[in-house]
Amino acid sequence: MKFLLIVLLFTLLITFSIAEFNVVDYCVSNLKLPKTPAGYPCVNPDKLTSDDFIFTGFHNPGNFDTIFKFAAILANEETFPALNGLGLTMARLDLAVGGVVPIHTHRVSEIIIVIEGTIIAGFIGTNNTAYYKILNKYDVMIFPHTLLHFQVNVGDTPALAFVSLNSANPGFQTVSVALGANDLPTEIISKITLLDEQQVRRLKSIFGGTNQLIM
Repeated sequence: MKFLLIVLLFTLLITFSIAEFNVVDYCVSNLKLPKTPAGYPCVNPDKLTSDDFIFTGFHNPGNFDTIFKFAAILANEETFPALNGLGLTMARLDLAVGGVVPIHTHRVSEIIIVIEGTIIAGFIGTNNTAYYKILNKYDVMIFPHTLLHFQVNVGDTPALAFVSLNSANPGFQTVSVALGANDLPTEIISKITLLDEQQVRRLKSIFGGTNQLIM
């Protein structure tokens, strides 16, 4: 009986501790003050209006005149201050014909909904199984956290999709950029990837890495 009471009290303590994190309804970022590990300090609620909870940055596509022919516009606690403390990031994705969101990873899960066009989207599990599918208008797909994933526009028109990620800082890392933007010696990257050195040098020339030799 005493053991059950201890378990009950412990459970209640955990519940109350979690509830204490939600001590305010919202905390709109005060971008005039420094960011902390917990996010930005809050704007005085008395100074907020309905406009502070509206984001209009998704009205127009971004610039997809890039090597991958895609553009991403992010809504996060800095571009959309009302997201501060909510653990969310959203993005508008525009892919030109033939455009791709290259294979990448981040530490949180992502959900995508296609609004216009036709894309192939997929991810690779830790058992190296590839899960991919052609997505059409209004189709939705989930990408589990940390797993490599991608999107490719395979249609005849530009594609539009929106994504949501369950973190204020998802930690994006694109494989080709990570390989090409660093200062690891070209020879080392060639050995650890099986890419030939010419391919590695090309990636580095595109993404600004150095082609230094092993000392």
